[in-house]
Amino acid sequence: MTGFRNAMLALVATTVIAAPALPAAADDSIYVPLFTYRTGPFAGSGIYIADGMHDYLNMLNERDGGIGGVKLAIDECETGYDTKKGLECYESVKPKHPVVVNPWSTGITLPLIPKAAVDKIPILSMAYGLSASAVGDTFPWIFNPPDTYWDGMSMILKYIAAQEGGGMEKLKGKKIGYIYLDAGFGKEPLPFLEQLQKDYGFETKLYPVAAAEMQNQSAQWLSVRRDKPDYMIMYGWGALQPTAIKEAVKIGYPMEKFISIWWPSEEDAKGAGEGAVGFKTLNWHAASADFPVIKDIQKYVVEKGKSASPKDHVGTVLYNRGVYNSMLIAEAIRTAQKITGKKAISGEDMRRGLESLNIDAARLKEMGMEGFAGPVKLSCTDHNGHQPAFVQRFDGTKYVKVSDLIAPQADKVQPLLDADAKAYAEKNAPWPKRTEPCDAKS
Repeated sequence: MTGFRNAMLALVATTVIAAPALPAAADDSIYVPLFTYRTGPFAGSGIYIADGMHDYLNMLNERDGGIGGVKLAIDECETGYDTKKGLECYESVKPKHPVVVNPWSTGITLPLIPKAAVDKIPILSMAYGLSASAVGDTFPWIFNPPDTYWDGMSMILKYIAAQEGGGMEKLKGKKIGYIYLDAGFGKEPLPFLEQLQKDYGFETKLYPVAAAEMQNQSAQWLSVRRDKPDYMIMYGWGALQPTAIKEAVKIGYPMEKFISIWWPSEEDAKGAGEGAVGFKTLNWHAASADFPVIKDIQKYVVEKGKSASPKDHVGTVLYNRGVYNSMLIAEAIRTAQKITGKKAISGEDMRRGLESLNIDAARLKEMGMEGFAGPVKLSCTDHNGHQPAFVQRFDGTKYVKVSDLIAPQADKVQPLLDADAKAYAEKNAPWPKRTEPCDAKS
């Protein structure tokens, strides 16, 4: 289980502060740096997320004057999805006392895990990073809601089994292809897949794609044509995704049986033309602008020229992913303010807010996000939530929900999370035992 702990391949060589530095750690502001990548081979994915993250927080400043009467100091640091540059970003923001860091890269997240407890800065790696960091007793400073990559794989396999007409026993004898970024992110599900194929009797075919070869996948897809897997699963990012979809169309692979983890955008699929119709991904939130929260972003930020996003990108799947990420930040800040009685909270306060996060249906409606996403609740022991997700299908222009909510296989995922958290602590001994206070009602 060591592969997914390796740092991601370095890809670009510059760090750029994309927004002017704002006051940090002042009594009248809360410093929220955003690690983004608007340049490099992963920019096609990163730009949308960066815009959504920034615009939601900016909307709170413009509409509400911040959170709890305190303005948010929003800062962007360009990483290019490069681990070295991401760590430089971290060192540059640390003196400003951020309340949270969003690495937006598994490769950047992994070396920050041991730093978080020392620097008292919580790390939010939303649905990426080290899956085992869901175990709050071992990783009190790391949070990865609403699902781990192991949750995602279990949900995809449950969906495939349902397409075959039943439960997980329907996977027996099936051949399942797995095309993935050959780095920490893509490697992480491998031990889980290995376990599940033993449990359910399916065969796995692996098609790794090196970061330097994301736009040259002909060899992998020739192998797919030869192997004829019954289904294909993708864990990709950046240029890997549109290239894979194009290559699948080229060899005539049936799109209805090509399912991805939650990262492909509409543009990733559109690039393959009409042949991409039927391509599917996992998701846990809406891919639409038809929500009051998005209307407020349009009113207070986009229409005032305070957004870098083209208007027609607002409400798309990855833009909304950024909105969701910043919503988690904002709600954790509110929770921390309530717990501590402070307005300008610290990183230590924010950790308590994240650990006590409880966004229920009533709160979602109050925020203008009813139907946008489901409730999420974290606790001292569970820093993930392991929420159900659904499958969405590309119809030629947009993604449309085509399944009911699918719950992760907790009986398969949790034992691996616990075992891997234990192994991580042993490998990095002496790993500190948890001493942080617990405010959450587990």
